[in-house]
Amino acid sequence: MTARAVRICVVGDELSVGVGDPRALGWVGRVMARSHFDHPAMHFTLAVPGETTSGLGARWQPEVATRFGPGAECENRLVVALGRHDVTAGLSIARSRLNLANILDVAANGSVAAFVVGPPPGRPEDGDRIAELSAAFEDVASRRRVPYVDTYTPLAHHEQWLADLAQNASLYPGQAGYGLMAWLVLHTGWHAWLGLPDQE
Repeated sequence: MTARAVRICVVGDELSVGVGDPRALGWVGRVMARSHFDHPAMHFTLAVPGETTSGLGARWQPEVATRFGPGAECENRLVVALGRHDVTAGLSIARSRLNLANILDVAANGSVAAFVVGPPPGRPEDGDRIAELSAAFEDVASRRRVPYVDTYTPLAHHEQWLADLAQNASLYPGQAGYGLMAWLVLHTGWHAWLGLPDQE
């Protein structure tokens, strides 16, 4: 029996395409480079700069539908790469939770396995709100048994991360920062989610 092809769609804001990374890999490129499939695999990063979860919830489904393959032939998977724009846009935690819940529920109803990457630290003045947002997202994912990567807690006081942000007005990490995000993703259930042997 031939293994089904894998198609992974990553939906999120500009952090999902590695803005600020001089190598232009971001965390997604680094993670995919460490994901060794023994059958065909494609990944697509679908980013909108400045997007909140409300915007993401409104547009993700038709965008991934054109890239996913027939279920009988393809293993379709969704990575929800959450940014920090809900905080700067003033969305309530309840609204952010509901937006993510709706995305995950629609994916589940379509038999699409989901994986969620939470928002990393940004401006110091937003720290408490991003931490609260990340915890809320983690709770939503946990209730649905969807893997969640907390990038905020381990990076909030990480020297390399903070040094990277300092060079980009606290908005975007650089090469080291995206490497740290990739490490967190790879070590928080990524390979298990894909059914791949751990590469470490």
